Amino acid sequence: MSGQVLVLGGTGEARRLAAALVAAGVDVLSSLAGRVADPVLPEGGVRVGGFGGADGLADWLAVHRPRAVVDATHPFAARITASAAAAAARHGTPLLRLQRPGWTPGPGDRWTSVDSLDDAARAVHDAGTVFLTTGRQGVGAFAALPGRVLVRAVDPPDGPLPAGAVLLLARGPFTVDEEAALMREHGIDVVVTKDSGGAMTEAKLAAARRLGLPVVLVRRPPLPAGVEVVTTVEEAAAWVTRLG
Repeated sequence: MSGQVLVLGGTGEARRLAAALVAAGVDVLSSLAGRVADPVLPEGGVRVGGFGGADGLADWLAVHRPRAVVDATHPFAARITASAAAAAARHGTPLLRLQRPGWTPGPGDRWTSVDSLDDAARAVHDAGTVFLTTGRQGVGAFAALPGRVLVRAVDPPDGPLPAGAVLLLARGPFTVDEEAALMREHGIDVVVTKDSGGAMTEAKLAAARRLGLPVVLVRRPPLPAGVEVVTTVEEAAAWVTRLG
């Protein structure tokens, strides 16, 4: 077994974890899915591209034999999270899930939680102008919306856009004032987003609260059973340290 730690990354938490482990002298390899055209690269070693599902990741673990895997992918990256759990179990590789906490509604919030993008599309079908901030991969679920839809993503969406779509390519973080101004400019009636959690994209929720706008929030997919989960980079770094 090597001393290397494989970090399944692509999130801010993954980059901060890689930096902390490199500073502690740990050999880190961060794996990025390659779905963003110009990703922010972490410290340490980096590989870009998928493994080919659970079997491909299991084969990689068999060859490279890292001392641990930390799954720090996005809360909605359900496929790689499931693959990591299956592959690590197959080889007895220690696995940790690092996942930031979800958002919690506060006074003045008008949130409706749904289980899927399809449910979200049904919830806003008759809305006026929709602000869609669910990322580029799930836009196709909203293709049949009849109204005006402001679609914001870092890269162009994979699927078809609604007929009344206005595409805005932008990378955050954004301030609450910027989000509120954008919503006013486009006459937004409802915001649709995923429960990604974290401060980087939370400003849109505060802006919606300020403007009294409803939010349709897609719940996170469930995590695989039996996987240890922590919510902070510090906890994840301590877990790696305890492995020796």
